[in-house]
Amino acid sequence: MLRLRQRHGFTLVEIMIVVAIISLLAAIAIPNLLRARHNANEAAAIATLRTISTACESYRSAQTPTTYPANLAVLSSATPPYIDSSLAGATGTSNARQGYYYTYALVNANQFTCTAKPAVSGTTGTRVFFVDESGVIRLNSASGAPIE
Repeated sequence: MLRLRQRHGFTLVEIMIVVAIISLLAAIAIPNLLRARHNANEAAAIATLRTISTACESYRSAQTPTTYPANLAVLSSATPPYIDSSLAGATGTSNARQGYYYTYALVNANQFTCTAKPAVSGTTGTRVFFVDESGVIRLNSASGAPIE
């Protein structure tokens, strides 16, 4: 009796072709994924600045005499809170929120500023965003050019 030998597994050439196809797909998809994440971080920073601006105005209207909060921690420790505590902690060089750090400053009782800067410029975001008591969100490049 003559038995045919059955083939088990894949040849080296077949495996190499599959690896090449997967590598090609990854080379196309990964940059697009990183760009989408970058854009999502910037959109989240804009939305967060809008939230901070709205929270500051709500806080100010509840105060007698009217004044803006001294810092973001005041907004998160109020009962009920105006913002969540993770946003209040996203300052300085730790606890970035969706790739951005937020710097809040009370100028006087009637003025505040808040700036959103990318944690890693060019990776988590490219642009720097800014809002003040006017509620208008402004932007510039992370290179340090003045915000207009």
